[in-house]
This record gives sequence, structure tokens and C-alpha cells, in this order.
Amino acid sequence: MTTDDGLDLNRLAGAWIHPNGETVLYGKSELNWEKNKRETKYYAVTSDGKKRHQYLGKAGGSDLKYSPNGTYLSFKRKVEDSQQLFLMPTTGGEAIQLSKHKSSIGQYAWSADEKRIYFLANKAKSKEEKKKKKDGYDSYVVDEGPNGQREGSWNNVWVIDVEQKKESQLTKGQHILRNLAVSPQGGKLAFTRRTENRRNQGNLSEIYLFNIADSSLIQLTDNQAPEGGLQWSPNGSKIAYTAVDNQEWLLRNAKIWLLDPQTKKQEVISEGFEGNIRRFFWGKDSEMIFFSGLEKTETNVYRLEVTSKSVNAITKVKGSMNLLGLDKDQNNVLFSKGDARNPSDLFITTTSSFAPIQLTDLNPKLQDSIHLASMKVIKWKSSDDLEIEGLLYLPPDFDESKKYPLLLHIHGGPAGVFTNSFRSNYHVWAGLGYVQLCPNVRGSSGYSDQFLQGNTKDIGGMDYEDLMAGVDFLIEEGYVDADRMAVRGWSYGGILGGTTITKTNRFKAASLGAMVSDWTSEYGIGFNFDVRLWYIGGTPWENPTDYRAKSPLTHVENVETPTLILHGLNDRTDTEAQSMMFFAALKDLGKTVRYIRFPREPHGFREPRHQRTRDIEEIKWIQKHTLGSEWKAWERKKGTKEAKEKKD
Repeated sequence: MTTDDGLDLNRLAGAWIHPNGETVLYGKSELNWEKNKRETKYYAVTSDGKKRHQYLGKAGGSDLKYSPNGTYLSFKRKVEDSQQLFLMPTTGGEAIQLSKHKSSIGQYAWSADEKRIYFLANKAKSKEEKKKKKDGYDSYVVDEGPNGQREGSWNNVWVIDVEQKKESQLTKGQHILRNLAVSPQGGKLAFTRRTENRRNQGNLSEIYLFNIADSSLIQLTDNQAPEGGLQWSPNGSKIAYTAVDNQEWLLRNAKIWLLDPQTKKQEVISEGFEGNIRRFFWGKDSEMIFFSGLEKTETNVYRLEVTSKSVNAITKVKGSMNLLGLDKDQNNVLFSKGDARNPSDLFITTTSSFAPIQLTDLNPKLQDSIHLASMKVIKWKSSDDLEIEGLLYLPPDFDESKKYPLLLHIHGGPAGVFTNSFRSNYHVWAGLGYVQLCPNVRGSSGYSDQFLQGNTKDIGGMDYEDLMAGVDFLIEEGYVDADRMAVRGWSYGGILGGTTITKTNRFKAASLGAMVSDWTSEYGIGFNFDVRLWYIGGTPWENPTDYRAKSPLTHVENVETPTLILHGLNDRTDTEAQSMMFFAALKDLGKTVRYIRFPREPHGFREPRHQRTRDIEEIKWIQKHTLGSEWKAWERKKGTKEAKEKKD
């Protein structure tokens, strides 16, 4: 597999099951190399997988939803400078523009009777405000009003009549609303609400109930924990939501809670599941909830009995099985499934028996045309005897009698996790002859809450020991040549990677992406509530010793490993100056280092050509310094605009 093979893969971009269960819509994301972006086309397929046709046409859309009875398909399209609602009858016909709102439509939800759509929208700017901004009067005060680090806007709930296309504003106030949910019987809305917009204060939002008849607004929660994913039970008696706690912002896996809007009583009901809960759906009788759950490296579908709080696995597959929806009568379940060797495809099964029908084959003949890595889950003991689990990727032609170069991957987070799912770069590196270790060090999600909390006030400490114990295990088992090892990581992977090369010179090359090198200078400007609350503790003025000690920049003089640094200039999660400081220090020390900046890119890169450059440069660096090889990159295959221009 080449970097281009990975870029060229098609991806599943959302899927929606018709309420009658007979049809499924799905998005297919395809690379448009000439336009330097990915584009999504939509298709309709019958639930038996036998008939399929393109849907929505070239104009496309986003945020698709079926109306509750399946009469309409709703979606958003850009009209001039704003996103507006469109409707298309599912029996056939052209899409019609429903809304002509003065600002973009945000989150929206149907009423159960299909007569209305409720939506969130930012406060529209007046002509005078637009003109002032165009003329250059675009300064704003940070952390005041709706502004955070960026200019913000208050928003409110609106409703639009589907037949008459008439809009009405329901809520009024200076607030930021999220997680809009409409009660099944109508008349009530639930949402999260906050009255400020500071970057690292998401825990200050609370759940509110809005009575449409009298416009009364009732606060239902009052705590220091963030809530999300609000869903009314079908009988309208409870609201389910996800949160880590109902009091504090704790470092825990997500839980499902029930909230009684009459009594305001909150109750956690998913304690029977130890992993991390993802998407969930109510059962039609309000007695059960279906959810996707990550447990260690595998994701499966589970059933939660609301009264007994018991959790039972519906599936026990090896891979990543993500629940996407159920039809109205809950006779059919729609899900995606993939694993380390298979990109995700779309499947459907009946609820009476698990007999999946594959609805898509987005990357046909991948297994036949490309040599892929093999993957297995391995375990080892860390320096304190804690058992650590990780994914081991082996080259396609792996020979037990040989020792291979090692590439150590470090995941982000710190509460990220390596899962049994497809990522093309693992297969690229395997094709280059590397054994790869992806360790789920302490602090990874999807295990127990205790394991997740394992690096509290200790980042770069025992999680580093977990990494190195895994490396030593592979050397002892005869997989790896200890003289040919490299390390790479992105986000916290770049941070812990930076810490690693200040503690050991065992690696011949390092690639650090989107890192933080100095925690004190990142305070306030980055995404740092987790650092303050959990991973270091306190603020730089309260705890200067740990903020300094846990920063790679503090120990930069120890680095001997040739280091490649990568960062996007629009990264607001880990700010770009952090990489610049680490680079400047290594440069001043006369170390072997290279730094590549990527214009326009946020924390996760979006532009395919930047993604290709990032990956190619990383391979060049690691090949050169680990194997002593001046590696030559693949050229884009013929037929692309770039290849044609080169040929001409």
C-alpha cells in the first residue's frame, strides 16, 4: 500500500435508514485530487442490497434526516452565504428550499407529527454590522458576551412550519444553546444552555426545559459536569443524555444518564458497561436503550435495560461495529463495520436474528490488489506490573526468523485509544518492512475508569514506562532489531513522543506532530482544561514545578534523536508556537531537526495534498535516520492532473 492508495480509498460518510426500514441512504466520500478536497455523493439502496441509485444529484447536501414517518428527507444546502433547510418528498420529486433564514441553520429536529422543524440559529448581523466588519472594524473582546477566543454569537431556537414555510422565534436571550431535542408529544424542548463562551469552561452548560406554550425556561441540572447527546424517551417521561458525572468534571468514560424533567432527578443507568459509550438510541417501548460501546480495542452493539440497568452484548465481533440507526418499528438495525484490514462498510440486519446484509462495498478488491499488514492484540507488563494492551502490526510477508525495524506509534488524547479499525498508514509502514506497536498505555479510554485515570498528574511518567515496556517485550520476543527503531505520534502522541526522546536515545528517528512543548506558555490559549483538572493539576502559578517538569522543552538538551516536527498553522487545540519553540531549541543546540508548517490546517489536516506531503516527508525522515536509506516517494498515478502536467 502506498500513501496514495490510502488517500484514494472511498469512505462511508453517514447513513440513514428510512422509518419503514425498506431503504437506506448513505454518503460516499471520494477524493477529488484536482480540487484538493474530498467530496460526498449520496446513494439510496434497498435494504436487501439489490437496488441502488444516486440521490440528491450534484447539488448534494449535508445534515440529512428523515422525517419521523418518512414522508420527507430534510437536509441543508448553502444558499449565498448561509446554510438553509431543504425538503424532498421520499416518494419522488425535486428538492425545495424550506427556509430563508437571515443566518445559517444550525442543529435542527423534526416534530413527531412532521408539521414543524425546530432549529438553532445564530443572531443575524444587521446591514450596519456587516458593513462595519467589511470596512475593517472587526475587532472583538475576548471572553466577553458570546465571544471566546474567537468572535462568537448568541443563538436561539426557531420553528418553521413545513406547509406554510413560516418561521417563528421561540427562545429569546443571550445564551448559547446546543443538543436540541423535541419531546415526542410536542410542546416541550430540551437543550443545553450556557451564558458565556470561555474556551475551557464547557462544564458550565446545563440542561434546560423549554415549554413552548408559555415560553417558560426551567433549569434541570446544576453542576460542574458537561452533558450532551440529549434524547427524549418515546413516551416523553425521561431524557437520556451522556455525561461522565452529575456533579464534577471527572476523568471517566462516558455514561448514560436518565433525567426526569418533572422531578429533576438524575440517575446513571449504564454503570454495568465498563468501556466508553458512543452513539445510542431509545427502544420504542422506552424500556431499553441500544448503544455502540468501545471495550478495550473492539466496538460492539449493546442493549441496556432501563429498569434493571443490565447491559447485554448484542454482537461480539472483532472490529469496530458502530450503530447508525433503527427503523421506526425497530425491526432493522443499520450499522457500519470495519477492522484493521477492512475499511468500514454499511450493513443491515433484523433485530430478530443477527444476519447482516452488506449494503456497500466502497473499496472493492482491496484485499486482492494490495498486500496488507496483519494485526493482533498483544499484552505485556509495565514496570509496575500493570498489564498493558496494544496492537501489533506485522509486514505482509512477515518471517519469524527475522528481526524487523520497529515503528512505535503513540496515540493522542491523552485519553485516545488504538482500536481494531482500518487506518491506511499502518499498512503503508508495514509494506515498507516495519513491525509496528500501537500501545494503549494507562490513560487510554475504552478500558476501566481506573485505567483511564492512570496518568492523572503523571503525564510523561508511567505512560512512558508503558511504552518502553512494550518495546522491550517485542525485542525479547524476537520481533524487533533494537538498533533500528523509530517513534511517531500526533497531538498527545507528539507530546509524549517529545518527552520520550528527552528520556532515551534508543530511537534513531522521531516524528512529532501537533505537539505541546511547554505547558506554561500553552495555558489559556490552547485546549487545556484537562491539563488543569487532571493531567498536571492546578495552574502554572499554583503548580509551576510540575508545569515545568512535564514539559518536553524543559529537557530538550537531552535530545539526541533526529527529529521531524509537523504542525498546522490554524491549530487551536495545540497551538503552532509550541512546535516552533521546540524546533528553535533543538536548532540552537545544534541537533538534527526539521520543521514543516502547513498553512490553513487545523489540528486534524483537511487538505489531501497537505496530508500527502505530511505522510511522505515523515516516511523520508524515518527511512533516512532509522535505516540509512534515501527513500524516494511514489509519484501520483497517471490520470491525475498533477501527473499529466508533469508528463506534458
